[in-house]
Amino acid sequence: MHASQGRSAGLGLALASAFAFGGSGVAAKPLIEAGLDPLHVVWLRVAGAALVMLPVAWRHRDLVRRKPALLAGFGLLAVAGVQACYFAAISRIPVGVALLIEYLAPALVLGWVRFVQRRPVARAAALGVVLAAGGLACVVQVWSGLSFDLLGLLLALAAACCQVGYFVLSDQGSDEAEPADPLGVIAYGLLGGALVLTVVARPWGMDWTVLGGTADLDGTAAPAWLLLGWIVLVATVFAYVTGVISVRRLSPQVAGVVACLEAVIATVLAWVLLGEHLAAPQIIGGAVVLAGAFIAQSSTPKTAPDGPVAGSGAVVAEGAEVAAGRTAP
Repeated sequence: MHASQGRSAGLGLALASAFAFGGSGVAAKPLIEAGLDPLHVVWLRVAGAALVMLPVAWRHRDLVRRKPALLAGFGLLAVAGVQACYFAAISRIPVGVALLIEYLAPALVLGWVRFVQRRPVARAAALGVVLAAGGLACVVQVWSGLSFDLLGLLLALAAACCQVGYFVLSDQGSDEAEPADPLGVIAYGLLGGALVLTVVARPWGMDWTVLGGTADLDGTAAPAWLLLGWIVLVATVFAYVTGVISVRRLSPQVAGVVACLEAVIATVLAWVLLGEHLAAPQIIGGAVVLAGAFIAQSSTPKTAPDGPVAGSGAVVAEGAEVAAGRTAP
């Protein structure tokens, strides 16, 4: 019963994280249309969240000594890597194509668990990934405007690999006697990501006056600072906190598939708040993504193999079972 309750709580947190991450685009797009460069919006997002999490970083300052590699990896991959690679990709290929490639991450996570950690993967989790990827192709309408740009495709694949790092690192050491506090990992990850993105985005050239004005939200003038506040507090701080905790309550494979709902949520919010209407294939695709996520998270856990497992980072569920399976920008 206790394990079941923990899994249910983990699913709820994963859904909350997907909703928060999915809402970032709805708030960011008006700021970009108001005159901010996309990379500057990313920098404001990460740097603002890092400032909010500074007290948490100070409280968990011992992590710098205990887990330097984990903190560096989380900041470089889970924060800066995903954001920078995705925005670089959409500058060369259609957004829908980049998003689909990025959300191949759940399949890559399954490959990591199966071939690197040498752990069994439930067939339901694998089926959920296939369904979610197919449904996502419909949601983003990948067939519209497809163009072959090798560098753009490689950048999108790099974003997917960085997202794999987010899920794997979020679960890293969760079974240790003194696991790294997820809030501390997030705080230092945001700080590291902000430093990297400062070099990439060069915010000293940003038009700061945009933040003092308004941005158009489907005909409604919204304060730019309010939209930025949503991006920083909800779409970043809240999203990362709930996302990392959900990984530890579920597993990287399952949480990765549930995270595919971010694309569905983003599309629905854009329909409601930005007037970007859904086509029939997108509605059908959203239903398929939901089905895939449900199948993956309801898969029966498999027993861990005897003896030590190569590549550490074990994904152990509460009780005597191993989680069946378990990645935003």
